[in-house]
Amino acid sequence: MIEAATADRVKLKPGDTIGILGGGQLGRMLALAAARLGLRCQVFSPDPDSPAFDVVLNAACAEYADVEALELFANDVDVITYEFENVPAAAAMILAARRPVLPNRKVLETTQDRLAEKDFVKRLGIGTAAYADVTSAASLHAAIAKIGLPAVLKTRRFGYDGKGQAIIREGDNFDRVWADIGTKSAILEAFIPFEREISVIAARSANGEVECFDVTENEHRDHILKMSRAPAAIPDALALEARRIAEAIATALDYVGVLAVEMFVLEDESGPRILVNEIAPRVHNSGHWTLDGASISQFEQHIRAIAGWPLGKPVRYGAVTMTNLIGDEVLDYEKWLTVPGATVHLYGKGAPRPGRKMGHVTQVEADPAQK
Repeated sequence: MIEAATADRVKLKPGDTIGILGGGQLGRMLALAAARLGLRCQVFSPDPDSPAFDVVLNAACAEYADVEALELFANDVDVITYEFENVPAAAAMILAARRPVLPNRKVLETTQDRLAEKDFVKRLGIGTAAYADVTSAASLHAAIAKIGLPAVLKTRRFGYDGKGQAIIREGDNFDRVWADIGTKSAILEAFIPFEREISVIAARSANGEVECFDVTENEHRDHILKMSRAPAAIPDALALEARRIAEAIATALDYVGVLAVEMFVLEDESGPRILVNEIAPRVHNSGHWTLDGASISQFEQHIRAIAGWPLGKPVRYGAVTMTNLIGDEVLDYEKWLTVPGATVHLYGKGAPRPGRKMGHVTQVEADPAQK
């Protein structure tokens, strides 16, 4: 068992058990990373077909509102983490009363709400797109008058992979857009004519140590991440600034674990600059390249952080490309298995569906200086 129930004194030993909320591919890869370090995992998920169930000995299949199931789950583990940020606040509170929940559930209060997240980043003096709170059709009109068009209307909660958002352009029926998004709690953000999208995967330990992976460049298709490349094709000074921003956010949140900070690179007359788009308080799709392209993966780094173990110093092996297999693309897995240097990861999900992430492929090309 852990030595203490406070976040800054969690210290697991091999054989102890980590509880993971969420049974998707991120939970699966967290459990695999923990197993390599001699740590056990138990997964809690309401979905009986959760792919993470396949790689752990014990799992709890119950709703997040099932208090008894949550309590039994907490009794069986030593520390609790999560693979997605939309864990219900009530469930996190019940669990935190019994076991350490890392990252702290207060992080969820900031990152589950896009408006709270933007306000938090702004208070740190870090740039974001212009934004405004929207609670009605009338306030949407006022926000558009303030921010201008084009702009993006997003639900404040529970959006991902392009869901829960709409681009508004000149000539659109603003009242119709408001009705279609189906919420009374939204945020309007200025549309950013970015030059490229990047992200930084950062890990922070309870004692304040921070390690960042190399900046990743991301390519989305239909609002879903398709490819990630590391390192990003940006100047060294800009990469340093991106890592500094991620470290500042992790420190300000008093974060324990791995997080991702998604950013836009803009080109203007004074040169390139960075704006923060979103914070993901968990391991992240754009960090999958670290599984095969670095000396330590984002998943192992997260396990180390929440276990109270030393973080690793990531060393990238070369130029890395990660390609998501989305929907029916997974049916071509045999083709990828014949590509020299390619590493195939299949998530063990059921039937492929459009937009569903079914696996990914990592390719590493040695840096010329290393040849």
